[in-house]
Amino acid sequence: MFFYDFLGPRLRARKLSSQRIRERAFHEDRAPEGPSRLVVCADDFGLTREISQSIIGLAKRGKVNAISCMSVCSGWERDAELLRSLPDSVQIGLHVTLTEEVPLTAMPVLAWDGAMPGCNELGRRALVRRLPLGELRTEIAAQFDRFVDVIGRPPDFVDGHQHVHVLRGIREIILAETARRAPRAWIRNCVDRPAAMFARHFPLKALANAVQSRGVRRAAADLGLACNDGFAGLYDFAGDYEALFPKFLDKPGNFHLIICHPGEGERPDDAIARARQREAAALRHMPIHEMAAARGLHFEAARH
Repeated sequence: MFFYDFLGPRLRARKLSSQRIRERAFHEDRAPEGPSRLVVCADDFGLTREISQSIIGLAKRGKVNAISCMSVCSGWERDAELLRSLPDSVQIGLHVTLTEEVPLTAMPVLAWDGAMPGCNELGRRALVRRLPLGELRTEIAAQFDRFVDVIGRPPDFVDGHQHVHVLRGIREIILAETARRAPRAWIRNCVDRPAAMFARHFPLKALANAVQSRGVRRAAADLGLACNDGFAGLYDFAGDYEALFPKFLDKPGNFHLIICHPGEGERPDDAIARARQREAAALRHMPIHEMAAARGLHFEAARH
């Protein structure tokens, strides 16, 4: 994400300690009360057939219990048929996509060459408030429309591909559209408690996402929308995913969300294709139910 590219070197240069970050806390460092709920969400359903099939296989095995769908993609209608075989315990959400893909609507300013910009370019535009809000409003509504037309109901939750849903200017449109179209849906909040972020891998990446996401929970609550209160799953898309995953379960919130990007196949422009394969293999192997239960987390998912 743009904010990680922008903030990461500055945070490292300033040598911010976990204690200094806690002093600038995003919300209070307190343990969750009562049993915590775990959602493991597989992003990017619909991007390719192979990715969609891999995610469905994991959901049927009880390894993920939420799927975030890219209704903008050309294979969405075909791949959505796969979702009909899943149990009700698997939540189906909308992965609003405003980067790199071909939009559903005319976007002469943002997608002047036929494709939406990369996340860094979109982030820069948001930062200097030079987003074509009318184009974005129309495109976001069209992605909601296409989701509902195919699934037959509103999404269970709403988030953004590459976390674009938290960008200023875009977040307001997505939150308003969600409140109008899916008032019972929850919104992905990319903020966690500082103690939780610094207990896991890649804390600076988590911090950059948290900075970018500040205010999302309050804005969502003002519209009657819920959010997760624990957020994990960030890493550099390299290394041993099975070794990294247990840390994502540490210091959970009451509604703890872990994002993942499993898949198979290799799309030419997919920079994380190999990481998707590693994630899928690790998730198939790991006893997610048992790992969650050992940490006092309730993980509602299919049993294989």
